[in-house]
Amino acid sequence: MVKSLLAIFAVLIPILMVIAFVTIAERKIMGSMQRRCGPNAVGIFGLLQPFADALKLLFKEIIIPRQANSKLFIIGPFITLIFSLLGWSVIPYAEGITIFDFELGILVAIAIASLGSYGILISGWSANSKYAFIGSIRSTAQLLSYELVLSSIIFLIIIFAGSFSFTLLIESQKSVWYIIPLLPIALMFFVSILAETNRAPFDLPEAESELVAGFMTEHSASVFVFFFLGEYSSLILMSALMTIFFLGGYLSPDLYNLIPSGVDFNIYHFPEFLLGKSWGIFIYDTKNNFINSLIIFLDKFENSFTFGFKVIIIVFLFIWVRASFPRLRYDQLMSLCWKALLPLVFAYIIFTLSLLFVFDMFPVAPLFVGWI
Repeated sequence: MVKSLLAIFAVLIPILMVIAFVTIAERKIMGSMQRRCGPNAVGIFGLLQPFADALKLLFKEIIIPRQANSKLFIIGPFITLIFSLLGWSVIPYAEGITIFDFELGILVAIAIASLGSYGILISGWSANSKYAFIGSIRSTAQLLSYELVLSSIIFLIIIFAGSFSFTLLIESQKSVWYIIPLLPIALMFFVSILAETNRAPFDLPEAESELVAGFMTEHSASVFVFFFLGEYSSLILMSALMTIFFLGGYLSPDLYNLIPSGVDFNIYHFPEFLLGKSWGIFIYDTKNNFINSLIIFLDKFENSFTFGFKVIIIVFLFIWVRASFPRLRYDQLMSLCWKALLPLVFAYIIFTLSLLFVFDMFPVAPLFVGWI
């Protein structure tokens, strides 16, 4: 029990810290892209600005509208935050490092991600405000629409991997990352997670010019913080899922094999001690238990650093898209899903299944293969 709680807090606290610094990174990057200064007054280079914002919101008074359902008004943001954080329980951060390594981890992640829409719907309805209610309806319709695209793409990834386990999915990409054979699918997946996380240019549920702040119009103070944390936690979680599905997760390229032949790369001191045995140049006495433990630690650190670096790249793409593209109309958003992305995904699935069947390359033979 104590070990489980420690493992949960060991993941939860860094995630909350990452959320804080992603917010400041977004504001600084967007400020640089738009030729203006971002936050630069609180702390060195403005790095303490997220904590100042959090303190301001936590000490504000919680105002609940008179005609609102007060219990559901408070519960809704909690649901959004809880389910956005629960998804991290099945994510493998490095080889063998995860809270729960389910064999059906992919299905668990999909189920948890889909439950977050209930918090938005409850919050918008309970506020008894037309702006919040319209925003919650928009968000629910948007999430349900693009979840169909996401689940179809994930179905194709499962066929490639032959397993519902995140760990086996990552290990199946040792030879080639799935983004190479499935580049169009990866682009469609990125567009879908933009819509799933209500990010620009698909942030119609909280369109300021139409709905003030959408489903969170009536929420303030610490209750608003839960929405804020849930949104950015979902952003980072979806970035992690894209990293796992298409960029090999925690796998890093074997840089030692990339060194041209004939180059003298005999290193005998500290650099090879940092690189570890996975890059093929560790020459210490591996019979020593301490050295073995240190090698394992360095390998785990290398894997975690690789995973984090890939997630940072995807998060940067989120910010870049927000700073570059204007907001779509709601009918354009729905047309993009039902008339463009969904038919393309289905066509790509049929095409890929046909190729795998013709060349007999299924990792695990599906049931329908035996019927043909």
